[in-house]
Amino acid sequence: MPIKLPQDFPAKSVLETEDIFAIEEKRARHQDIRPLRLLILNLMPNKIDTEIQLLRLISQSPLQIDVDFLKLVSHEHKNISPSHLSKFYVDFEEIKDDCYDGMIITGAPIEKLPFEEVDYWLELTQVMDWSQTNTTSVIHICWGAQAGLYHHYGIEKIQYEEKLFGIYSQRLQIQHRLFRGFDDVFLGPQSRYTGIDESQINADLLQIVAANEEIGATILISNDQHNIFLLGHFEYDTETLKDEYLRDQQKGLDTAQPVNYFEKNSQLQVTNCWRSNAHLLYHNWLNDVYQITPYRLADIPSRNQIQRQ
Repeated sequence: MPIKLPQDFPAKSVLETEDIFAIEEKRARHQDIRPLRLLILNLMPNKIDTEIQLLRLISQSPLQIDVDFLKLVSHEHKNISPSHLSKFYVDFEEIKDDCYDGMIITGAPIEKLPFEEVDYWLELTQVMDWSQTNTTSVIHICWGAQAGLYHHYGIEKIQYEEKLFGIYSQRLQIQHRLFRGFDDVFLGPQSRYTGIDESQINADLLQIVAANEEIGATILISNDQHNIFLLGHFEYDTETLKDEYLRDQQKGLDTAQPVNYFEKNSQLQVTNCWRSNAHLLYHNWLNDVYQITPYRLADIPSRNQIQRQ
């Protein structure tokens, strides 16, 4: 939540340069408060696990948050009961005329497929286009980030010789308000077969916020601050990578153990070293969305249009 400070308070100018939220007394007396509305497009096959992971992170805010889960009707969902989807998820047709403070687009285990061969690609692009006008901010995760970078900015993905799998350090490349409180170097899970062609990044449109010397960019944000691309999985639980590894072993895949993950000389024991980073990132994001979204959600499209002119 923002700090209320007098207009001429000496520290105010310094905090503003650091993107610390501070509001004037006049605005504090007159600000309207309402619940934040979030939309989560859950593309993961095990939807309940992903629901829990994301809700755990966004529930730490002191703000009241109303969440809708979105499903794509052009895809047959095989790993979840139709009754769960019917009861707890909405179709795009139901919400296409609505506006949301924020949106999250998850990953999906389909990195090796060309984007256009994904059975729900057309419907997904319609949703992504809509997200640029009817939401204040969008977080894209893993394959969702690659899909967004490709659709919005023409950045193609590249396939790795083997799975990028484990816990990787990332160094902040710039100071950004969504990473207030982060250490200069921080850890987070990666689990993907593909990356992005960084030579296609247009610096007039996108900035690399965090990167690893070995694997390249890990977090990008559009220069208009609307789109956030997380190529990793801050939302993963402690043993999610372990479960993926064991599942790959059962399938007969030659996936190596996730790097920097299992404790040395242990029987697949894990110590979580990214949980605080995940909570801090989503807390900062919700705070940011709260500050910049109009009180009237219906004003979001016109606001976004003005920003893009």
